[in-house]
Amino acid sequence: MNIYIDNETEYIVPDHYEFIINDMINGTLEYLGCKYDCEVSVILTDNHGIQEINSSERGIDAPTDVLSFPMLDFDRPNDLSYVEKYPQDYFNPETGELLLGDIVISIDKINSQAEEYGHSDKRELAFLVTHSMLHLFGYDHIKEEDRLIMEKLQSEILEKKGYTRDYE
Repeated sequence: MNIYIDNETEYIVPDHYEFIINDMINGTLEYLGCKYDCEVSVILTDNHGIQEINSSERGIDAPTDVLSFPMLDFDRPNDLSYVEKYPQDYFNPETGELLLGDIVISIDKINSQAEEYGHSDKRELAFLVTHSMLHLFGYDHIKEEDRLIMEKLQSEILEKKGYTRDYE
């Protein structure tokens, strides 16, 4: 498992961020029953940086909390039955790891949303990583029924890992 974390801000990132990112990526993979070693890239940025990415990739000229860029295509969420048929498209040839995709998180949003929702930055980071990992596995929240499924999974994963709203 390779998890690449890149801090593209001038902020000094708290030591616990790396642990939480790794913990939630691995926790989500375990919860979803992923049988592959995976590769994930995580970029930590600020509101300005994520706004630029959001504008260029989605045409939305505003900062957001997290962006997900999956490398896989899904007919159904978490259905990886096709990836072994096309290993050249989905696996890193050097490591053999399944290429899941990229996660971009705004540190500014971690802090402001933690304050807004009355929980710790640790819990907010854990939530954003979990949310993004579910997107990398094809889950979405555009339709109401899909939103409910995704919210249930997020809650279950966060609770299993101990990142509840009262987590310090």
